Amino acid sequence: MNAIQIMKEEHTYIKRMLKVLRQACLNILEGQTVDYQLFTDSVDFIRNYADKYHHSKEEDVLFKKMQEEIQDKDTLSAVQGMFIEHDFGRLFIYNLVKALDKVQAGDADAKVDIIGNAIPYTDLLTRHIDKEDNALYDFGVKALSDQIVEEVDILSKTIDDKPENIKQIQKYTNMVVDLEKRVGI
Repeated sequence: MNAIQIMKEEHTYIKRMLKVLRQACLNILEGQTVDYQLFTDSVDFIRNYADKYHHSKEEDVLFKKMQEEIQDKDTLSAVQGMFIEHDFGRLFIYNLVKALDKVQAGDADAKVDIIGNAIPYTDLLTRHIDKEDNALYDFGVKALSDQIVEEVDILSKTIDDKPENIKQIQKYTNMVVDLEKRVGI
């Protein structure tokens, strides 16, 4: 399986986690107490699976090769936009963690900040993944030479095959299933 197909499959788990976050926010709106462990696990997934593992393959491998090899300004702008969206996502998660800490410390008003960061994050990532899956990835494969696509595949496989990543992939894909059950989706 090639790197692009694997990244698209990884997106399916990320999108499932986004649904978990949305449901956790809906639960707060419906008067349930904040499930700190669920949010903590979700942040762990986002920071380690989505960002550290998945986004690193995009940023350090695929997007980097696209920036090096493709000279079209529109494509370079689209790639740069992906980096910017990753950074916005990191900001939402940082602010979500701060809001969780405030609520846990007794600041009930910060529940609004939990929702106010989790929901825009889910919206951002949903649209972001759609752009990657339905435009940027396919364009990159078509615009890059077969040799460069093979390099992307090899470099991505090297990341995937690291023993620590093999364990992490299993941990986080199982986590998604567990959290879906926990929020009732």
